[in-house]
Amino acid sequence: MTKTKVAILGAGFISDIHVESYHRFIPEAEIVAVYARNLDKAKAFAEKHHIPAYFDEVDKLLAETDCQVVDICVPNYLHAVNTIKAANAGKHVIIEKPLAVTLEEADEMIAACKANDVKLMYAEELCFAPKYERARQVVKEGAVGEVYMLKQAEKHSGPHTDWFYDINLAGGGVLMDMGCHAMGWFRWMLGNAKVKDVYATMNTVYHTGRTKGEDNAVVIVEFENGVTCVAEDSWAKHGGMDDRCEIYGKGGVIYADLFMGNSALTYSREGYGYAMEKADTSAGWSFTIFEEVYNQGYPHELKHFIECVRENKTPLVTGEDGRAVLEILYAAYASAGQGKKISLPFTPKVDRPIDLWLNPKQE
Repeated sequence: MTKTKVAILGAGFISDIHVESYHRFIPEAEIVAVYARNLDKAKAFAEKHHIPAYFDEVDKLLAETDCQVVDICVPNYLHAVNTIKAANAGKHVIIEKPLAVTLEEADEMIAACKANDVKLMYAEELCFAPKYERARQVVKEGAVGEVYMLKQAEKHSGPHTDWFYDINLAGGGVLMDMGCHAMGWFRWMLGNAKVKDVYATMNTVYHTGRTKGEDNAVVIVEFENGVTCVAEDSWAKHGGMDDRCEIYGKGGVIYADLFMGNSALTYSREGYGYAMEKADTSAGWSFTIFEEVYNQGYPHELKHFIECVRENKTPLVTGEDGRAVLEILYAAYASAGQGKKISLPFTPKVDRPIDLWLNPKQE
């Protein structure tokens, strides 16, 4: 079997997850190169994962490897420039969330991929997570009747890496990091229905000395089809990752917890190694996670994207979906800043989405 050659941009936490997914679950893909801004870090990552080539220049990677797919796992502010470089080099693009920092960047990325006839595949893993997908299929079968409300929550005590806390690099706080998952999942559940308006409240409650970004947010999204959706996102919740959804219909309800149902309840006096993502201790009671990468949907989305490249299929989740999510986040920041509902379409020109919250009069 001829394998599809993939280059990874980034050598951090999410890159590790992507590489594990390729190596364990996607034999039709082969990772041929990795890029990191620091050459020593790129080399260490390549040696750890047995990747044959490593680079600290994206242009050099694109010129010197025969990769067909560029999988972008770098900080938010580098998404657009590297997507456009990859597209201009004729490479298909897998892009981690959020699609970009601004809507203008998103439009440029989509246009570059279309102009070069390459696929722009938006890596929203909640659209592929097995438990969430089982819930969606049950809804499609009519188990809960007509859906009238969705809820999705993702919470932990804060990201692994410093750049997440820098609003100039990330574009915002917890909404840019995790709120995009909820918005993507809401649209996925509702067949990409149009958003009517957005209301949000947010604050910095825990990481006050580290970031100007919000670390706790609640967003209410009202869709034109009458469904109300509620997203809760936090960097202020201790004890490890919490990721769950609720689906309310006129004929039933579904609760799906992505982590608690996939763990072993453990008590340890002294503590042990890895318990679960973002858990800062394993002493005392803990939830010992297993098959974490699989259960979050990463292998499923990446396998689908590689299949789209190999068989020239249209991805289930595209750059346009990522842009739609970003527009909802814009509205959420503006709503929190102005204290009122924001109707869509909403496309103000700002340098960072969070500016709509921090400086609401500039919009």
